[in-house]
Amino acid sequence: MLIFSCLPFVKVQAQQSYADSLKNVFLYAKEDSIKTFALYRLSWYYSLLYPDSGLYYADKLIQLSTKESPLTAKALGYICKGEALDRVASYPEALEAAFQGLEIARALDSHRSFVMGRAYSLIGHVYSMTGNAKESVGYFHTALSLLEASHESPEDLCLARFSMSFGMLATGHTDSALYYVRKAKSMFANPMNQRDSGPWLCIITGNIYRMVENYDSAEYYYREGIKVTEKFNAPFAGVLVYGNLADILYKKKEVDSSVYYAQRALTLCKKYKYKNFEVGISGFLAKVYDKIDVDSAYKYINIMVAVNEEVNNANRGRQFQKVSSDVEKKEKELEDAKARFRNSLKVYGLITLLSFFVLIAIIFWRNNRQRKKANTLLTEKKETLEHTLAELKSTQYQLIQSEKMASLGELTAGIAHEIQNPLNFVNNFSEVNEELLRELKTEAEKGNLEDVKAIANDISLNSVKINHHGKRADTIVKGMLQHSRASSGQKEPTDINKLADEYLKLAYHGLRAKDKSFNANFKTELDSSIGKINVAPQEIGRVILNLINNAFYAVNEKQKQNLNGYEPTVTITTAKRNGKVEIKVKDNGNGIPQKIVDKIFQPFFTTKPTGQGTGLGLSLAYDIITKGHGGELGVETKESGGSEFIISLPFN
Repeated sequence: MLIFSCLPFVKVQAQQSYADSLKNVFLYAKEDSIKTFALYRLSWYYSLLYPDSGLYYADKLIQLSTKESPLTAKALGYICKGEALDRVASYPEALEAAFQGLEIARALDSHRSFVMGRAYSLIGHVYSMTGNAKESVGYFHTALSLLEASHESPEDLCLARFSMSFGMLATGHTDSALYYVRKAKSMFANPMNQRDSGPWLCIITGNIYRMVENYDSAEYYYREGIKVTEKFNAPFAGVLVYGNLADILYKKKEVDSSVYYAQRALTLCKKYKYKNFEVGISGFLAKVYDKIDVDSAYKYINIMVAVNEEVNNANRGRQFQKVSSDVEKKEKELEDAKARFRNSLKVYGLITLLSFFVLIAIIFWRNNRQRKKANTLLTEKKETLEHTLAELKSTQYQLIQSEKMASLGELTAGIAHEIQNPLNFVNNFSEVNEELLRELKTEAEKGNLEDVKAIANDISLNSVKINHHGKRADTIVKGMLQHSRASSGQKEPTDINKLADEYLKLAYHGLRAKDKSFNANFKTELDSSIGKINVAPQEIGRVILNLINNAFYAVNEKQKQNLNGYEPTVTITTAKRNGKVEIKVKDNGNGIPQKIVDKIFQPFFTTKPTGQGTGLGLSLAYDIITKGHGGELGVETKESGGSEFIISLPFN
């Protein structure tokens, strides 16, 4: 195959420039088809940089005569010649060369579809550059069919798809333009790294966003396009990127930046002789300077008029030479095409000038109207945003309270178990004291003072125990109330060891109360040297409770797998390191898959079955630790090896 047979030679020259590699392929390749491809690519490459060099290699390609494929080289030579002429806005000559290449390609035995596809693609591009978008779409469609059937050059097929997307966008078919952009992108794993496709991907994507007035996204892609065009030295695409970015920035009222990029585009036009683009860019600069510098506006108007006249005069002169020197190529189709293009060029130039002056005439009238509209829109958007923000805050508060109440429900069974113990003690000692009081009365009536004193001492001790266990029950109830009410975020000295131990027991007994079959080992390794630290106890307790519940859930799920020798274990550890207090909740469950570790702290993300988890627990825990206490919350996990969540809090 013509295209891929050359690739190994190009890769050998990886340390040299793209052009030097192709030159070496031409010099050292033994196969004529490879030499043909090298000259074809050299001419195409130089047509974007130095059109004269592109014409030179196109002529060499036309002159290349081999036994294997003389017509292939000649057809590609005329197509390359047409592309070089297209770059300098010699559109009638470019069209004539394209039709010459097409006629030769029709007689080819091999590579016919590929070469004809390139010819039709060039014809479509010339129509597009002269403002005939509808005609260009038809030619692009034919080119795509031929290039897809040839299976010879992914690069040329990709560029043809981008050209079709430009045509669709120019005719107002945004959805179709997006379709062809996606098809072009799908051809390469990373199209942005491709010399041929990268710049055009940025330009067409930016144009699509600009058409729907999404100027921020359009600006992003144009700026990405600047990087790609500079990386691959693609000035032809660079002119479009700079010009389009200048237009976007002008619409965004960033006039200085707009002028800067427009002038960069104009510099490239002058350097590489892109006359047609020079007309448009100079006209744009004249429009911009009309508001800020009348002299500069006048200068750019003169440039635009002079270049436009030069392009039209040059085209007419070259066209007359063609007609007089090559009578055989005056076929009816070509003559009609030339006439249409000459007329379209004149009309296009006239429309450009008229549009510019009309724009200047109405721009002052529109300014006041646009300002009023802008102010009205800004006011409406501000009110909408304020209303939305208020709704979001209300929803956030409701979600947080829902998560708190959910965790309170999980605590209820554990609290019931914990509070039952002190209540049993209170009831038992109350009954004992009642019996002792009866004995006390009996002994007092008998006058046994020693027995009376002994019984009184027992009653006093029992009262102390009743008081102790009553306070214990009171503490549990207060803790429950603290957990359920909205936190004020007030921090106070808190025994973190006591808090961790208490919530570990409450969580375990709560799960046991809901599921009698549940059983697990739990243990604590608490650093007694920590003492009290300044935190919001109900908030930190809520975090610890959530992590412990998750740990018990993990070991319970693994226990259901009936693994031999498996003992479900949850461990909570506290320690003081480097001026910080660390609280670790570790389990030996199934662990967290690596592909979702980065998502576990996102709101509403949960791995539990529907109805068993809100997806807010870890998200709220993360906010409480990082935003509320200036700490850190992380996780270390290994699939099938369990997880360890680590809370790190400032000691002071």
